[in-house]
Amino acid sequence: MNQFTVKFNLADSEYMTALRLVCGAIGSVHELDIDALEDFKVCVTESAIILKNCGFESLVAAFSGEGAACTLYGEGGVPQEGDNEFSLALISALVDECDIERSGDVIKRVTIKL
Repeated sequence: MNQFTVKFNLADSEYMTALRLVCGAIGSVHELDIDALEDFKVCVTESAIILKNCGFESLVAAFSGEGAACTLYGEGGVPQEGDNEFSLALISALVDECDIERSGDVIKRVTIKL
């Protein structure tokens, strides 16, 4: 599978459901078991919430062609520090590899890999 990218405005919360559906499709392509698939969906959704909490207007989620991996980053808005402790703890508990890119105290990019 080649790279697949989804972009939407974070004010439109109904797109979070669409993002989870894309995660399900990616997981199916990579033949993830049900537990790994649910972990992947939760982590991608929590990453989107982190970027919304940090004040970004829109989200770009780029799914890698190699395994279950996704890089999410925010665009626009007024980036600021957000309260993301719960989301970060949840992600770190569920994935094998997580990279958080910050600019000062603002999280601007999250990469997760199962």
